[in-house]
Amino acid sequence: MTRRYFGTDGIRGRANSFPMTAEVAMKVGMAAGTSFQRGSHRHRVVIGKDTRLSGYMLENAMVAGFCAAGMDVFLLGPVPTPAVAMLCRSLRADLGVMISASHNSYQDNGIKLFGPDGYKLSDEIELRIESLIETDLTAALADSDTIGRAKRIDGVHDRYIEFAKRTLPRSMSLAGMRVVIDCANGAAYKVAPAALWELGAEVVTINAEPNGMNINLDCGSTHPMALSKKVHEVRADIGIALDGDADRMVIVDENGTLIDGDQIMALIAEAWHQSGRLAGGGVVATVMSNLGLERYLGDLGLSLHRTKVGDRYVVEYMRAHGFNVGGEQSGHIVLSDFATTGDGLVSALQVLACIKRAGKPASEVCRKFEPVPQVLKNVRFNGGKPLESDPVKAMIEEARTRLGKSGRLVIRPSGTEPLIRVMAEADDRGLVETVVNDIVGAISAIRTAA
Repeated sequence: MTRRYFGTDGIRGRANSFPMTAEVAMKVGMAAGTSFQRGSHRHRVVIGKDTRLSGYMLENAMVAGFCAAGMDVFLLGPVPTPAVAMLCRSLRADLGVMISASHNSYQDNGIKLFGPDGYKLSDEIELRIESLIETDLTAALADSDTIGRAKRIDGVHDRYIEFAKRTLPRSMSLAGMRVVIDCANGAAYKVAPAALWELGAEVVTINAEPNGMNINLDCGSTHPMALSKKVHEVRADIGIALDGDADRMVIVDENGTLIDGDQIMALIAEAWHQSGRLAGGGVVATVMSNLGLERYLGDLGLSLHRTKVGDRYVVEYMRAHGFNVGGEQSGHIVLSDFATTGDGLVSALQVLACIKRAGKPASEVCRKFEPVPQVLKNVRFNGGKPLESDPVKAMIEEARTRLGKSGRLVIRPSGTEPLIRVMAEADDRGLVETVVNDIVGAISAIRTAA
């Protein structure tokens, strides 16, 4: 079945345009609300959001939909995505919602759904909800006397802060560490600096003044230049950059050098392996993770298992095969001992713990391997299926032959934007760049002709 609403990470699009309209949001609330009726008890849903202007509109529309389905709504306000996942279980909710477009600009927004176990919904459940969205649900909605109620609940920030702090050993303090935290003017602007300060760190906070339109604007995990500059300015030991909904992060060392998700996964996997904590004998990552990570883990006697792009697929593989460390190069790190989804703050705390134990600078502790030359380019397209054209397919096949067994080629349409992502890696940078440029050129030629 072709997906009309759900992509790799929920429903996403430009606010006030299909599918990110108040009407669709209300229908999602109705459809999801009727799908998760499990018995005769009063059903409840928790709804969190990031700091986008459109969050007010979508939140209220979803409240209407859930109440119409007979669900009581607990409004969390601006909180990180992992807080919603955690609070699903903590508050014994039947469903969780995060209204966010993650690292996208404020013009976009999205809807992420979590089951009562705190995990993102499977493809099967999403398709079921999709079919219900376009169905007349009148007969399935609540009677007049069973319509749901809605209320804002207090104390959710404190709950999440305490949860995050407990992921560190009780005896560990971050005293003596100067940490810069870039909150991306997003959902973690209150909780992340507070958690770090309560753990003993000297905290310098930037981009923690959201106005509805500055989320991810030249800041956060997708634009770490401001963080790097601030680390230099205040001579910090480390910098942490979150994204808009704080489910991912990247690190900047004391020199201002970026440390991506692959290096972070290598660091945590090695530390947990040495302490006997690593489950599954390896790490789960996506097809986009660097070949250098795979080789480094192999030298440690550990394996790298790859999935489709999307943290949801990483989590599904981890659950099915018994792994407790996984993630994406973008900084989406999933530590299933603690959380059911990516958690930027919790991942950052694990990195800080490794640095603290080692007693060495972040530049020495966090850089585990030399990445294999990797080139990623995006080609925008408007309709059509350029990857199915014969010239593009021939160019891709030729590229695979040129790279041979020592390189990798990944070509995929984005699940959140009208882009085709072309990525290649091999030890020869010149070859990688040529291969990617040739494929991009072939796709662009098809796009132009169309």
